[in-house]
Amino acid sequence: MNATLLKALTALVLILVLFSWSVVSFIRRKTAFSFLQVFGAGCLIVVVLTHIFETLHLFPFMQWGSPHSVGHYLDLTSAIVGLILFPLGVLVQMLTKRHV
Repeated sequence: MNATLLKALTALVLILVLFSWSVVSFIRRKTAFSFLQVFGAGCLIVVVLTHIFETLHLFPFMQWGSPHSVGHYLDLTSAIVGLILFPLGVLVQMLTKRHV
């Protein structure tokens, strides 16, 4: 098995745990910030899936790994959005949970 694929699959398992936790949190609270948390975790899943697709050479028309390709911008945009929204949702939920 390719080392990159193994790392991506390990990251997928961890991100799926975060996503599941976020969905449960959203179902319980149904706030805008819990939705941001779920959406951010979903974006992180897209990031991991793009790396898996790149390693397995799936969807070659996306030109995974090439600069200025659709696959590159999908990966980059998902990473930025996920790394902003997921921690923001967690942070605001933690702060509002203390004051309630």
